[in-house]
Amino acid sequence: MGNDVKKIKIVLNGGIGFGAKLNAKQLITISKYMDENGELELTTFQQLYIEIPEDKQTEFIEEFKNVGLECYPVGNFVKSLRTCNFCKGELEEGMPVAKELNRRIAGKPVPFTLKVAYTGCPVGCGEPLLSDIGVMKMKDHYNLYVGGKAKGMDAEAGILLKENLTPEDLYHHVGKIIEVYAQWGKKREPFFKFIKRIDTNLLIS
Repeated sequence: MGNDVKKIKIVLNGGIGFGAKLNAKQLITISKYMDENGELELTTFQQLYIEIPEDKQTEFIEEFKNVGLECYPVGNFVKSLRTCNFCKGELEEGMPVAKELNRRIAGKPVPFTLKVAYTGCPVGCGEPLLSDIGVMKMKDHYNLYVGGKAKGMDAEAGILLKENLTPEDLYHHVGKIIEVYAQWGKKREPFFKFIKRIDTNLLIS
């Protein structure tokens, strides 16, 4: 690819499954569109950043999706769901709920990058309490946390906003939180700061 080609950065991952994995076909497909100086950036949120030609993004994204890769925009959007490794089985650990939640929220525009994490049991491998929005499965229901901050000297755990939610309740409340943040958050205002300056009743009304 020539250096004069305008490129954009997109996010790739292998979707939600048992662990953060890529298979050989996915790796080969990604490498097809990288020159010898190209690089992949691996983030702590189980994502890969790659640059592709802007004028061929539709074509490239379609090919990525055909091999099972999920594609998302880079910037001030809701990130794809960070999950645990679902160690005890798809139904028991709530993987279908994680997949549906991700489908509903990933890629939505927000004032500042928003991280949502999900874990299938109280062990908390997905680190939901350290993310902007965190979901923890508790037997057959879900607890919802907000306002976690993983980095900095002022790092802190999120607060429990709602507990014992059904899947439909969970989708509703997470969607509501994102909607309120999108509407009332200041430009480039981190979510943990937003949570501290608003009445949290706005998030659950």
